[in-house]
Amino acid sequence: MQLLRNAGVLANMVLGAFLVAVGFNLLLVPHGLLSGGVSGISMIIGYMTGSNIGWLYFALNFPILLWGFLSLGRPFIAWSIVSVVSTTLWLQLIPVKPLAGEPLLGAVFGGVIIGIGSGLALRNGGSSGGFDIIATIVTRRRDLPVGMLIFWLNGLVIVALGLLTGDWDAAMFSMLSMFAAGKLVDMIHIRHVKVTAFIVTNETDKLLDKLLTKPRGVTIIRTRGAYSSTEKDMLMTVTTRYELPELRKTVIAFDPGAFVNVVETVGVIGDFRKPKG
Repeated sequence: MQLLRNAGVLANMVLGAFLVAVGFNLLLVPHGLLSGGVSGISMIIGYMTGSNIGWLYFALNFPILLWGFLSLGRPFIAWSIVSVVSTTLWLQLIPVKPLAGEPLLGAVFGGVIIGIGSGLALRNGGSSGGFDIIATIVTRRRDLPVGMLIFWLNGLVIVALGLLTGDWDAAMFSMLSMFAAGKLVDMIHIRHVKVTAFIVTNETDKLLDKLLTKPRGVTIIRTRGAYSSTEKDMLMTVTTRYELPELRKTVIAFDPGAFVNVVETVGVIGDFRKPKG
């Protein structure tokens, strides 16, 4: 079962890398646009020196992957390495030629395709490297939307492009591309979207033993059914939409007859993660 899961993750990583490379070589690079972040720095160096952007992308990602290894652990970085290596190879295989005749179309559709590729990598437990890793390190300490954080980090690189070259048209088109990519990442990578689950159950202890292994608090509320007058416990917990399938499996495994109501949470005041100790 684990082998099949890993094969599926690998396929998604390679697909995501392919989409990122398509966005680069067919939509951004032909128009002299940037993708922002580490890849954007690679593009600036490539445009100025004529060096291979794909190999620059790999070289600049190497120290960030090392930092991620020390901060995030092996599984995340292992899949990120797969993504970065795959992207580098795809960049060598896909020719640089304009798929769109207008820079505006290249910026918008390039951002959309790159955002889908990056989102696939993040959703499957890795990243496409660069600022994705930096943003993930930050968001594991602070509950922030990954896509918008990447957008602001990338914005710094794009502003640098405008200041260095004076070509503010290219800078603004690149900014538009990064905004589109950031929105797509947030649509696909849904770790920060919170939901509240109300679980009415007779198996309180069994569920608590499992639920409290996660970094989320649980509140027990004693309830009484209006129709049956039967008293039960209701467990209330705030989690993320990304973690919801795992919560659903847990409830079904320990109490198939439980009643579960899930509602989207507009905001959380206080510490979202379970206090330590």
